[in-house]
Amino acid sequence: MKFFVDTAEIADIRELAEAGLIDGVTTNPSLIAKSGRDFREVVAEICKETDGPVSAEVTALDAPGMIREGKSLLEIGKNIAVKVPLTLEGLKACRALTGEGHMVNVTLCFNANQALLAAKAGASFISPFLGRLDDNGIDGMELVEEIRQIYDNFGFDTEIIAASVRTINHVKYAALAGCDIATVPPAILKSLVKHPLTDKGIEQFMADWKKTGQKIL
Repeated sequence: MKFFVDTAEIADIRELAEAGLIDGVTTNPSLIAKSGRDFREVVAEICKETDGPVSAEVTALDAPGMIREGKSLLEIGKNIAVKVPLTLEGLKACRALTGEGHMVNVTLCFNANQALLAAKAGASFISPFLGRLDDNGIDGMELVEEIRQIYDNFGFDTEIIAASVRTINHVKYAALAGCDIATVPPAILKSLVKHPLTDKGIEQFMADWKKTGQKIL
């Protein structure tokens, strides 16, 4: 499974990229606003930090507007994936942009029928929102499993991105369910490496090494 980092904070992206932990970046208007910086400037800087897809979201609600905005976003970097909402207008824009060979991430997916339509429209990526479904008493992971089965049944190439990831278990179960990608906030991505027994083991090794009075260098 590939990892995208869900943020507009350059320092976090750079740190995780240097560790080889990310395969792309997802952003949205809320994340860009939180950064307090110019939208295009931030997106351009992110595109330089990773060779993988960088999702940048349109704000228009009609298909012609989304297409115009999408083409403008594509000028920012060669690895831009235009992010459009899962609406009929969004699917029209998706079809037009992917038809020209561009990457499109169809976002705000909340059921399997929506995911099926996005794949039919040629979406490069589909983003089911796990955390938001869980917040409303619906099993987000069940949706991922349904999408995986549908895509496998019909040979769709659309990659499934587990989005709205809130916990490390979301990541684990998304991987088990066959998600192609998880887009994860930096804090959660960093926490995946942690385990108290790992820390305890390092502490014991260091204590034993200290007793030897030796140095490696």
